[in-house]
Amino acid sequence: MNFTSTLPCSSSTSRTLYSHIGLRAFILLQLLLVQPCLHHPQPCHVLAQIGHTVRVGALLPAQRAARVQVQAALNRAAAGMTRDEDNFLPYNLSLELVTRQPAAADPESLFRCVCQGVVVQGVSAVLAFPQSREELLQVEFMASFLEIPFISVIEQPARFPPGTPNRFHLQMVKGVPESGLSNLLLTVLKRSGWREGTVVLCRGWEEARGLLELLNDQTDVSWGGSNSWHLRALLNLTQSAHDDTQIHDFLSRHFKHNTPAPASVLLFGADPQCAAAVLHSAQDLGLTLPMVHWVLGQPLSPDALHAIGLPLGLLAYGEVEQKPLDFYIRDALQLVSRAITKATMIRPDLALIQTMVNCDDKPSKQEEMSSGQYLSSFLPNTSFMGLTGPVEVDQNRSVVLTSQRFHIWSLRRDALGQPTWVTVGSWEGGICRWRTKGGRWRPGMPVVGSRVRVVTLVEHPFVFTRDVDEDSSCPAGQFCLDAGTNNTETLERYFREVGRGNASVLPKDAAKCCYGYCVDLLEKLSEDLGFEFDLYIVGDGKYGAWKGGRWTGLVGDLLNGLADMAVTSFSINSARSQVIDFTSPFFSTSLGILVRSKDTAAPIGAFMWPLHWSMWVGIFVALHITALFLTLYEWKSPFGMTPHGRNRMRVFSYSSALNLCYAILFGRTVSSKTPKCWTGRFLMNLWAIFCLLVLSSYTANLAAVMVGEKTFEEVTGIHDAKLHHPSRGFRFGTVRESSAEDYMKKSFPEMHEYMRRFNEPTTPDGVATLKTDPPHLDAFIMDKALLDYEVSIDADCKLATVGKPFAIEGYGVGLPQNSPLTSNMSEFISRYKSDGYMDLLHDKWYKMVPCGNRGFAVTETLQMGISHFSGLFVLLCVGVAGALLTLAGEHGFFRLVLPHIRRRQNFKYWLHTSQKIHRALNMTYEDVKKQRADREKRCVLFCEDLRAMVRVYWSLSNIIKAKEHTREVRDKVVEKFKSALSYTKISQDLNISRSTVQSIIWKWKEYSTTANLPRHGRALVRNVTKCPKITLEELRRTAAELGESVHGTTISRTLHKSGLHGRVARRKPLLKGGHKKSRLKFSISHMEDTATMWKRVLWSDETKIELFGPNAKRYVWHTPNTAHRPECTIPSVKYGGGASCYGAAFPQRGLGRL
Repeated sequence: MNFTSTLPCSSSTSRTLYSHIGLRAFILLQLLLVQPCLHHPQPCHVLAQIGHTVRVGALLPAQRAARVQVQAALNRAAAGMTRDEDNFLPYNLSLELVTRQPAAADPESLFRCVCQGVVVQGVSAVLAFPQSREELLQVEFMASFLEIPFISVIEQPARFPPGTPNRFHLQMVKGVPESGLSNLLLTVLKRSGWREGTVVLCRGWEEARGLLELLNDQTDVSWGGSNSWHLRALLNLTQSAHDDTQIHDFLSRHFKHNTPAPASVLLFGADPQCAAAVLHSAQDLGLTLPMVHWVLGQPLSPDALHAIGLPLGLLAYGEVEQKPLDFYIRDALQLVSRAITKATMIRPDLALIQTMVNCDDKPSKQEEMSSGQYLSSFLPNTSFMGLTGPVEVDQNRSVVLTSQRFHIWSLRRDALGQPTWVTVGSWEGGICRWRTKGGRWRPGMPVVGSRVRVVTLVEHPFVFTRDVDEDSSCPAGQFCLDAGTNNTETLERYFREVGRGNASVLPKDAAKCCYGYCVDLLEKLSEDLGFEFDLYIVGDGKYGAWKGGRWTGLVGDLLNGLADMAVTSFSINSARSQVIDFTSPFFSTSLGILVRSKDTAAPIGAFMWPLHWSMWVGIFVALHITALFLTLYEWKSPFGMTPHGRNRMRVFSYSSALNLCYAILFGRTVSSKTPKCWTGRFLMNLWAIFCLLVLSSYTANLAAVMVGEKTFEEVTGIHDAKLHHPSRGFRFGTVRESSAEDYMKKSFPEMHEYMRRFNEPTTPDGVATLKTDPPHLDAFIMDKALLDYEVSIDADCKLATVGKPFAIEGYGVGLPQNSPLTSNMSEFISRYKSDGYMDLLHDKWYKMVPCGNRGFAVTETLQMGISHFSGLFVLLCVGVAGALLTLAGEHGFFRLVLPHIRRRQNFKYWLHTSQKIHRALNMTYEDVKKQRADREKRCVLFCEDLRAMVRVYWSLSNIIKAKEHTREVRDKVVEKFKSALSYTKISQDLNISRSTVQSIIWKWKEYSTTANLPRHGRALVRNVTKCPKITLEELRRTAAELGESVHGTTISRTLHKSGLHGRVARRKPLLKGGHKKSRLKFSISHMEDTATMWKRVLWSDETKIELFGPNAKRYVWHTPNTAHRPECTIPSVKYGGGASCYGAAFPQRGLGRL
């Protein structure tokens, strides 16, 4: 390629003009005189005429900076074409580039330079480099006037209008015009599903004014109907916000009142400080995903992205692999050369010999076609693959189309948690290509933004599955495939359909939702490492073992390249570690043994089991001995309940002592005689203490024994004889091809050989064999983490892990050998452990189950049924039969033995044994009847005396009455009051007190009479007031004795009207003088004690409660707020009897947490 020196254009001279005219005449003469060389394949005369050279003009910019840049690009283009030997001209023609520069940027200088410096050289085409809109219009006019092909190389398309149809002027755009950028933005918005948005303008947004106008104009045209995108608001920060604080306040005010559905926000502006302030404010205000998605409206260079670090999810775009200017020059020259080549094949004379060599001698339209017209017809039909990509000419706009490549970036977090830009799509040639999520990660590729395939295995609580929703989505959990096969082609086809959004075409049972402990961990790793994942369930349902010359299960999928990692309860063992890699363990566990309970019915005599038979014998022997001594003490004491002791009517005999001892032993609340001497009472209390301790111990063990036992197989551990020598049919197993089976196979081969027949495919299957009736297995060996979960979710609480744990192991994430993900994942798992994230996962999946807090004891009680009380029912029946026999014995004794004893004088004193037997022996029926009549007579006399006393009391109470004025006096007071006399005047006239006058007048106003009103129930109220503990029945009898028969309801109503209501009497401690003195003495003796001593004191108290008997509730009559008056309370003292005894103790600092 020949490259002429750059010369400045000057004014045209006559010498130059005449020389060109002579050259033209010489050429025409040659065409007329010289015969054409038709026998030669090349147009020799034409080639000879043009000197084997094709000339192309280059019009440099007038501005110095632009001219230097273009001149350097021209030099590089010429050097590149010479180096690469790029010559697309026919007949070995050479290309000569004629460059000229105008003296100034005005139109006259430009025209003079073109006509005098370029056209006269006989150029086939001209390259122009306009720097402004005006210069582009000047080149447009020159091309139309001269009819020579002009190609304008435009470096900044935003400053120029779109191309117009002009076959002589083609525009080669170095960048993407604003129309292309608007299409790019609309494509991004359309793919993201945004239907409306807001535009935020920062300083420098004026450069994108045309882009904004095109974007607003094209939205309704591009998206019709409901899918259109419209501008919701335009926020111009250049007018209302000038610093970071103002920007923050401005955005807060706007988005606070405009927060509808999620939308996009386009940010325009060339000021980086303003853009950074807007994005920081959006982050602080929470205007981020998922409600607001920020998009940078103007393209950025990849280097400028590093200055932007928030908010996450921010979208940006920019041109990558930008071609230098010399590439566009070389493609423009190649376009001209290829067009000349095509034209030469048809009319070499018109293609090579230029008819326009003088601007003043332009041919008329009636003449033959010019060379410029002929060449311009070939340019639109020329296309090729150039240095800038595919090059072609758009005839409708007269634009040379080149290829620019744009990348679309999204701000995300990298593996270290730092924000990083990830390429999510590309735009080239008007077509946007998004990086699909199905792009699977391969070793050697960065994991950020990639898609990793993960295999798992269903094992509760680490991985659960459930069916997808009707729309094949998973609102909770992750979508996973359960294809039931390890075939690579089948899985790839399924994943392709899922990636296309066609999950509904999968088989019915293939689409699942996976969730659980390991799925949560996988989501956390995915978020922190920045990758996405496809999840599927292993086809054969195995963890993996060497079988049939290959690895099965999870290990096999990792080795075959079907999966990139395995996440489940994947045990780390030596065999697997030799073929695959594991991360550091995220869960530590061991092997355990699971057994089921056996329900055993309690025998009839089970209620006797809490105490040994020797203890029962000792208790009853001690009872009778104690009763004997109680009787002896009472009869030998001068104060005992005996005829010779205090001459009592009732006698404490041996039968009374037995009744008392049995009542204390079994807590009965029947009426019994108590000893009166101090020795007997002391012995009685010792017997009560003895019975309390024995009864408490018996009650503590009674429930477990009577209910029967829920027993578990007592297996001490893996070395138990039941496992090593299962001669009695003890059956146990584990999961096939699991880590537990591998351990049993290596450590206990004989045991493994026996248990192989009982192994199950999965853990739930093994647990189910334990729970069948009858159970198929007696014990199940598996990872303790899995067994503990099965125990905790057992609704019947019939399962338990027994024995000592063995074979400590851990769960890790499985990866292929030498995987670059191993170290990163191990680092993050260690970080999760130290941060407490793994503890949160454990609490989430292990502490929400019904039997989770149950202690795994060897024996536990069941619910009690009637069968458990069969012994007590039998005892009751025996007691009834014994009572009948006793009744028959009493009749036999009364009719046969008793008369015989009466006839004899000996053995008639039986008071020490039984008072009833003594009376039967020494008294006849008539004596008993007379004694009863005397007792009734004494009672009647006592009642008559009481009635007489009551009558005297009522008569005396009616006699005593307050002094009262007569009715005549009261009537005079009212008459004088009606005469308008004052209270003082009335008091002076009638000689009565002023308060009495006031009272009389008030009663007259209130009741409209001066007569005394009837006073019902006053005596009744007085009785109740004097004796609040009197009962309703006593009041009714008293009224009947006075000759008034009143119903109890009437009495209650009368008392209620007076404000008296029956309430339970409050009890208060009975403190006598001795009590008060002892308390004062105790306080004085401990006044000098320190606070530390009191902290070591244990405060205690005890009480006994009688459920039935005379100490029940007592009612009193009282008005409100008088419950604690002495007459309304019952003094209470410590009760010596009682059926139930309770004690309590607490320290000085209180009860604490209960």
